[in-house]
Amino acid sequence: MIAVSIVSHGHGAMVARLIASLSAFPEVQQIILTRNIPEALGMDTNAQVSIIDNGSPKGFGENHNAAFAACNQPYFCPLNPDVELPENPFPGLLNCARISDAALVAPRVVTPEGATEDNMRYFPNFRSLLTKAFGGKDGRFDVSDGQPDFCPDWVAGMFMLFRSEDFARLKGFDEGFFLYYEDVDICVRIWLQGLRIVACPSVTIVHDARRHSRRNLQYLRWHLTSMGRHFRKHWGRMPSVRDRRVIP
Repeated sequence: MIAVSIVSHGHGAMVARLIASLSAFPEVQQIILTRNIPEALGMDTNAQVSIIDNGSPKGFGENHNAAFAACNQPYFCPLNPDVELPENPFPGLLNCARISDAALVAPRVVTPEGATEDNMRYFPNFRSLLTKAFGGKDGRFDVSDGQPDFCPDWVAGMFMLFRSEDFARLKGFDEGFFLYYEDVDICVRIWLQGLRIVACPSVTIVHDARRHSRRNLQYLRWHLTSMGRHFRKHWGRMPSVRDRRVIP
């Protein structure tokens, strides 16, 4: 039913733990692991797991698009290697997707300490970015455990569950974004296509975020480059998400 795509950049034991968790969930029928750089797996593989080895590192979107080419399931889930799944999130997410007829659904994401992360957001604009830069609101939705499902503008790429037919219709991620903003971009295109995104706060996963762009100049350059590409691409044609209710 679900094909999960994981891209490893030398994450080693972290990936092994995640795959062990996924293998225990009956909804996960296919796991596609991309080694973006050479590394030893340190784990046993089985028929459920297929491996793609890159000759040179590729970007977020290009890696997941290549994994989708091998997907043979009705749902496709790009998943960060630094995600932890204390419980099976997929029954609740699949139910949410069926009830809402959403192209993309996402869970509530929390830190290892239990604080809610900012994976459900309003679309960025120049005013909101300036507000955030000066310590104001950062564009996130206030989300609490168990609140009703709703439609955010966009959801972050550490965990996205797509209907495969809609991911194909969208032609996947825009590979012009090497890293960052490819999740914003595909969410813009979902709304422009007349499809919808639904957040499911009753389903929770854990994300141990690395925040490389705050500490590494190369990641910061990728972040700023992708931000510029996003605004050039969608200037004057951003969708407006007017009705955020999800009514069964």
